[in-house]
Order: sequence, then C-alpha cells, then structure tokens
Amino acid sequence: MVRIAVSGHRGLPEEAAVLIDRVIREALAEYLPDISGLSCLADGADQIFARVLLDLGGALEVLIPAKEYRDGLPSECHATYDELLGRAVRVLRLDFVESTSESHMAASARMLDDADVLFAVWDGQPARGYGGTADVVAEARRREVPVRVIWPEGARRD
Repeated sequence: MVRIAVSGHRGLPEEAAVLIDRVIREALAEYLPDISGLSCLADGADQIFARVLLDLGGALEVLIPAKEYRDGLPSECHATYDELLGRAVRVLRLDFVESTSESHMAASARMLDDADVLFAVWDGQPARGYGGTADVVAEARRREVPVRVIWPEGARRD
C-alpha cells in the first residue's frame, strides 16, 4: 500500500479548486488500487484530496493537530470536515489543545513519518506563516520523502 500525505493551500477560489480536483484525481489514479491518504482535513487542498481519495476507493487516515482544530476552520467547511472524518479508517489526535501554527506543523511532520510521498498543492511561494505548505515541503525534502507538486496551469490562490 502506498501512503500519500497531503499539504496544500487553504481558502482556494472555486475555479482553482476545480482545477486542483482534476489534477489530484489524475495523480492519485497512478497509485491505484492500493492507496491510503493522510490528511488534516483543513479547508482547501486537504479536503479536496480526501474527497478524491475516497471517490477512487482509497483509505483515509486523519491527523488532527489539536483539540480546538475544527473550531479554527471556516464554519462553511465544518460539514465536509465532519463527513470526511467520519469516513476515516484511522484518526490520530495530537496532544495540542490550541490550533496553532506549531500544532499544524507538528501534525504535518507526523504525517511525513508515515508517508511514502507528499502531494504538495502549492504555488511554489514561501509560506505565509510557520507551518505553511512551503515549510512542509522543506521538511519532506529534508527527510528525503518524495514531493509531488500539484499546481495546475491557471490556478491561483486568494
């Protein structure tokens, strides 16, 4: 079984989300039939990845960075978060209480412990804050975890 971790941008415009969904679908198809995905289920890339993974018959593993993590996500994403979490075959909750940059980076690092490859839904720009996608990519590369950058032509982020 191939285990694929995801890190990616949040707050994606709908047009970008559609493009990213298509490219993730194509990329994951290369690893079928026996794949497992690791995600924190943040809004944006994480939820797109998780939905596509499940659509393709993969197993979803979720890492929750902190007790208050869900509360820090946009309220319009809670229903999708709850649905995807309910479909996970494995859930690991870190010991942090507050949902902070540090807890998010710790969860990403923990995902990399189990990952065979990282899908980085990333525009190639520096992280906007500690624990952003650029930081996760740097950590994966430091650990020599293969990184597959997913950023379709025409995608943009807010």
